[in-house]
Amino acid sequence: MPPEAAGTARAPAAATSNSQRTLDPRTLRLLEGPIASTLLRMAWPNIVVMLAQASTGLIETWWVSHLGLDALAGTALVFPGFMMMQMLSGGAMGGGISSAIARALGGGKRDDANALVIHALLINVALGGLFAALVLGFGPSLYRALGGSGGALAAALLYSNIVFGGTPLVWLMNALASAIRGTGNMLVPSLAVCASVVLLIPLSPCLIFGIGPFPALGVAGAGLAVVSTTALTAAALALYVASGRCVVHFARGRLHRELFGRILKVGGVAAISTMQTTVTVTLATALVGHAGGGDAIAGYGTGCRLEYLLVPLVFGLGAPLVALVGTNIGAGQQQRALRIALTGGAVAFVLSETVGLVAATWPEAWLGLFSRETGMLATGTQYLRIVGPLYGFFGLGLALYFASQGAARLFWPLFAGVLRMLIAVGGGWIALRLTGSLGGLFSALGFGLFVYGVLLFIVVVNGGWFGSVRWTRRAAPLREPSAA
Repeated sequence: MPPEAAGTARAPAAATSNSQRTLDPRTLRLLEGPIASTLLRMAWPNIVVMLAQASTGLIETWWVSHLGLDALAGTALVFPGFMMMQMLSGGAMGGGISSAIARALGGGKRDDANALVIHALLINVALGGLFAALVLGFGPSLYRALGGSGGALAAALLYSNIVFGGTPLVWLMNALASAIRGTGNMLVPSLAVCASVVLLIPLSPCLIFGIGPFPALGVAGAGLAVVSTTALTAAALALYVASGRCVVHFARGRLHRELFGRILKVGGVAAISTMQTTVTVTLATALVGHAGGGDAIAGYGTGCRLEYLLVPLVFGLGAPLVALVGTNIGAGQQQRALRIALTGGAVAFVLSETVGLVAATWPEAWLGLFSRETGMLATGTQYLRIVGPLYGFFGLGLALYFASQGAARLFWPLFAGVLRMLIAVGGGWIALRLTGSLGGLFSALGFGLFVYGVLLFIVVVNGGWFGSVRWTRRAAPLREPSAA
């Protein structure tokens, strides 16, 4: 049986005109609507909610900073791993889920799209449990290897055990949100996350400092607040899918290996790419810690949080890109899919570059929110002034990575991520050995971002999704075919 026919037994697809009449109106808008306005209309709820969600992490960090430098450094040690978990569940596997559902809907295969929901939940909950077991088991060794010791290590372990103990809930929430986004509906997941943000903002300080009837739990309270609001968000999204108002719904039936494969084919490769990003930051944190100590870790970790803010910001564009590109690829509209990707990449570049230039110009406006320690400010300022002006290329690369998920073509994003990691970590290590200065390490990190974005742009615009790359602009014409 051909791969696309597995999972359900149906007659061959009808002619295009008949198939399109059976498509949901939301799916038709993805196939026929104006590219820029459709992308921005889908993206704005995501961008708003991702910024709101990211800001709560910053607010939580601000509260934690009142507990002292050890608490701030401890959460900085945990932050790369926690962000990797979020990116794996929401961006990597989440992209695989959205891409599979979008391609099924674009091809008029509603039964497959419904069946994919349960397959997605099973994959994410299993992976969430595995991730939690690994971090809980090897967390102490990991944080020591990153340079954690004393009070900072104790704070890291306390916070880590709680947030990673609730990891399966995060994976469940992101599976549900990604299934809904795969239909082109960005608003419902955004509203659910916004509601959790509204709850998290007062709950976190209450549990950290013991306000009102709540006990004072310190950094443990910050982790407990995150886990509690995540569980409520997952429950709300599950109720929406079960209500029948979503384009897809929970469908009973046998599990099919081919449907698991559709998700894992994209999500598995994307997970490797996501881990590259976090491994790069984690290894850079280790280099900073061994070269500069706890103050330097706090400075780099705080500055790097701004870089990580670009991930949810671009994800606001990336989730619509997965749905738009995937749906158009499923319908055979390749050139329209390419134009969508490049439009999203341009918007992501402008947004990310703006953030980077502002941070490089006024670094203490950001860093001073969290601490006034001299060593922390010096390291964070040096990082932002060197790497910040190159944030635009990171945003460009991330947008094209999400678009490549929709196209189910992830070799080049994976390759670009490997190259970035080698340049950033390998080049940074060499620079530290030769100069003993963190400036060389940060320069290598910035150059890695530049190469990542530029390489993906060149590959995509020259036909990397549709066969062998030909290094000319004529390899993948951008003019929309008149029939599309």
